[in-house]
Amino acid sequence: MRLPNLMLFSSAVLICSCAQPDQQQQIPEPSKPNIIYILADDLGYGDLSCNGQTKFQTPNIDRLAAQGMLFTQHYSGATVCAPSRSALMTGLHTGHTPIRGNKSVEPEGQYPLADSVQTLPEILQLAGYKTGAFGKWGLGPVGSEGDPNNQGFDQFYGYNCQGLAHHYYPRHLWDNQNKVLLHENDGKNKEIYAPDLIQQQVISFIESNQQGPFFLYYANVIPHAELIAPESYMDKFRGRYEPEKAYQGYDDGPKYRLGPYESQPQSHAAFAAMVSYLDDSVGEILNKLEELGLTENTIIMFTSDNGPHLEGGADPDYFDSNGIYRGYKRDLYEGGIRVPMIASWPGTIKAGSSSDHISAFWDVLPTLVDLSGADQQVGIDGLSFAPTLLAQGEQPKHDYLYWEFHEKGGRRAIRSSDWKLVQYDVGDPSKTTTELFNLSDDPSETTDLAEDYPEIFNQLNETMLQARTTNPVFRFANE
Repeated sequence: MRLPNLMLFSSAVLICSCAQPDQQQQIPEPSKPNIIYILADDLGYGDLSCNGQTKFQTPNIDRLAAQGMLFTQHYSGATVCAPSRSALMTGLHTGHTPIRGNKSVEPEGQYPLADSVQTLPEILQLAGYKTGAFGKWGLGPVGSEGDPNNQGFDQFYGYNCQGLAHHYYPRHLWDNQNKVLLHENDGKNKEIYAPDLIQQQVISFIESNQQGPFFLYYANVIPHAELIAPESYMDKFRGRYEPEKAYQGYDDGPKYRLGPYESQPQSHAAFAAMVSYLDDSVGEILNKLEELGLTENTIIMFTSDNGPHLEGGADPDYFDSNGIYRGYKRDLYEGGIRVPMIASWPGTIKAGSSSDHISAFWDVLPTLVDLSGADQQVGIDGLSFAPTLLAQGEQPKHDYLYWEFHEKGGRRAIRSSDWKLVQYDVGDPSKTTTELFNLSDDPSETTDLAEDYPEIFNQLNETMLQARTTNPVFRFANE
């Protein structure tokens, strides 16, 4: 089902909703598409077989790509969990979004999003959508202003705290503000695999809201460490990836299942098993939509919150998880922030298509605002890529994309067209390094061109300094 032509316009930094109030009234309620946004955790650009993975297959995610559009230059909001999700929810890059790092608060959770920030689910909620978040939150403790129920979600089920989401056999999950105790996982028991429970809630949400419209945010915890999969999945992959990589972790003591990762003697098999589990979860969603007759009125986006991780025995080099790209999670080289991205809307988005449009997480909010007919008037950094998805109208392009990261001495990066500037050790000017790359000629970022192109270097460096506002909570060491 195709929406009427959308009135789209571009701006380098600010964008307002393109739908006028009278236009919105002309869109019948049933025509509003359902929206499913699936966010994998630490899945690399090369971890999908449709992106070149050869050591295992992802047939259901490949099926999603075959029925939609594969983006080759899509970027995460940040290079770690919380700020990446903050950029997604607010439409603001990490120079402006409120949450710019992984900052824990006691007793359970992360530094909260403020009430004053308008989020994507709040916008869709006002447009008549039922909203549900499932999986990992990480943007504010239960009961805080950052609680998902206080940020536009009617329903939440899963891990509020990303630290506890390290564990796949947790002692509890959250159902809104209700703590769901999993006594079967008490002590060292492993009876309930939390992703099973979360997947059940996802399917139930689709069934309960099949009359639509609904917005389902599925922040899947896989394949974030620790590396653990159900035995039925491990059995499929054991012995296939020799020599195995053994990881010695934390298997007992006061911090057991409170953050530190457990041991995994077969890390290769576990990683492949986890991605296979993730793929099957996507397949179950696709099958449920077909069963309910919702396929052609449902937009699905699939991506990852950052590049592949190195924790808990993970071996991204073995699996070529970042493809040709340099770096990993916590890097601002391409491997840390360029992520897989698929958008599907059968009958509306051209099947089997691809796009090299340069986009990022902060573009998702205005895109879904356009596609849903919602009303949104707050200045943001994102630019809608609805014209690319619908093959209608002129696609606005960014003057630049910007990222910052407040660990490891402070890092920031900026991309403008094919040029990218990467700066490390921002907090200590005596150690700061700044490199310039041309991604068209050198997508693997092997050759620093700073001395060869001083004008471009200086221009990008100046723009990078102006791209951000200061934040009293997330600051570089020299601020």
